[in-house]
Amino acid sequence: MAVYFISDLHLSESRPEINQAFFEFLRGPAREAQSLYILGDLFEYWAGDDDLGDPFNHSIAAALAEYSRSGPVLRFMHGNRDFLLNGEFAKACRGRLLDDPHTLDLFGTPTLLMHGDTLCTDDLDYQKFRVQVRNPSWQKGFLALPLEQRKKQIEAVRQTSESEKTRKAPEIMDVNQGAVEAVLREHAYPRLIHGHTHRPARHVHQVDGQACERWVLADWYRSGSYLRCDERGCTPVQLG
Repeated sequence: MAVYFISDLHLSESRPEINQAFFEFLRGPAREAQSLYILGDLFEYWAGDDDLGDPFNHSIAAALAEYSRSGPVLRFMHGNRDFLLNGEFAKACRGRLLDDPHTLDLFGTPTLLMHGDTLCTDDLDYQKFRVQVRNPSWQKGFLALPLEQRKKQIEAVRQTSESEKTRKAPEIMDVNQGAVEAVLREHAYPRLIHGHTHRPARHVHQVDGQACERWVLADWYRSGSYLRCDERGCTPVQLG
């Protein structure tokens, strides 16, 4: 048996080929896993759990619920695009939301799971924005707005974000090495698995004389992939 990890799918109606790849993944390779962890940004954006009635959102939730009913354990983590996912979504999918970070014993190896955005501490503008939108009072006020108004505001923020990315140095949007080492030290030198940066790779960090493995998950913009972990270690697998 193995545990699978994915992140940064950014599912939306505008990318039907990736949506289909995700459905095929759930019906095929993912059925071999004992657990599937989705480490954030399953959706391109999420306006609130009252949008579950949207046909596209419903189709994703239904596919995940069918997958969970087939046997594997399903776990989610918030990303920077879908941080408004809540209990109703998790219930509809027959899964459970995890805190970020989350630790688990993965076949005898202590493993830390994160979305990864909190590690990008050089991106000061984003970190300021993150603090604002993760505030429970802000979320309560935002979710009180009509759904369509929320969607318009989210779209405006997305457009601004994409424009700002073109003016930022690439290294600013990657993890800060000091932040990575600090979190590895805080959690007693575990293996770390995260997404967010869209720079899939395996890194080894030497922290206080301890060798710590860090896996960065791939995004699903062009094709799908997952990280397969078992008692022998972790291996990235490309779909299609």
